[in-house]
Amino acid sequence: MAAAAILDLDPSHERAGRVLEDIVRLEQTIFPEHASPARSLRDELKRRNFGLVYSTPGAGGEEVAGYAVYTCNTSLCATIIELAVRESCRRQGHGEALLRAAVERCRGRRVQRVILHVDPARAAAVALYRKAGFQVEATVKGYYAPQRDAYRMFMDLQ
Repeated sequence: MAAAAILDLDPSHERAGRVLEDIVRLEQTIFPEHASPARSLRDELKRRNFGLVYSTPGAGGEEVAGYAVYTCNTSLCATIIELAVRESCRRQGHGEALLRAAVERCRGRRVQRVILHVDPARAAAVALYRKAGFQVEATVKGYYAPQRDAYRMFMDLQ
């Protein structure tokens, strides 16, 4: 299996609009309860501490196989806000490549720790994060909804 090609989203690139629209459609499919409008993502991309990496599926009409959104709020800690892979592109290395790329972007900014939140019911996602070296720090009660908890996971980059 070939490694997924990972690209940083450059808002000034001519394809950026199509890529953002595809990311928003993908987000609405995977995370319908917190999908962002493309305008919101465009605004976030203007911030220096915000990053978005995406992978392409190779063949096909879609611009995006998956994406990861992260912020580097301080030199101490960054957060991976979202990581998603199109269902038809799963189990092809996109999630692992996106996670690795987001962590490396954070490492490049000399961040000491990366955190993320994940629904414990998303077993494949939890396994991916553990495989990459993330550890469960705590269970956050009611993070997603009153009866939906999250694991807060971390990876130290020192």
